[in-house]
Amino acid sequence: MRTAQLPTLLLLSLAAGSSCSNRLPSVTGTVATPPASCLPGERGYLRIGLRGAMERDLDWRGGQLQCEGGARPEGRGLRVSFSSVAPGAGTTLRIVFGIAAQPGASRSANLPTNITVIVEGGNRLYATQGDGKCQVESMVQQPLDAAAGEHAYRIAARGYCVDPATTLDGVGRLYINRFDFAGVARFEEPELRASATGSG
Repeated sequence: MRTAQLPTLLLLSLAAGSSCSNRLPSVTGTVATPPASCLPGERGYLRIGLRGAMERDLDWRGGQLQCEGGARPEGRGLRVSFSSVAPGAGTTLRIVFGIAAQPGASRSANLPTNITVIVEGGNRLYATQGDGKCQVESMVQQPLDAAAGEHAYRIAARGYCVDPATTLDGVGRLYINRFDFAGVARFEEPELRASATGSG
């Protein structure tokens, strides 16, 4: 069976279970739960070029962009996801970055990164599925005001890929050259403590 024919829920489940950095937001039914609105004004953005299976130069920002993020369940690494309606396509794209970085670390560089691109409602998913294909060159985590017991950070990063994301059967290929984004991630105190403990 070709990947494009698989149900969306199965695609999301496989992506979440492949590598830890490919974990995706929770799903309800067969459609992923919509992420929260991104940062105020244009403090949140995503710029990324896609080639191959899709030909798009995305420059998402402001009210058109939704984003969310948090720590990996094990507390080692974080993920940030972005979604918006693809121009001229009428479909929603969700792009998830799984980054091997400590939650709450102020500055870091040269971080192995996994990228998952989901065409919501289209039963299509592309994932890099490996630590050697993409890298965040530099990343800054800036604390934001948040609710009691929750620590919110603005995550700003830039990086590149050297190999494509592929469908789960390896047939479809999506080439990602460079990317540049700023989104939000929310961590709980135990996640930040676990990261600090594991840093040594």
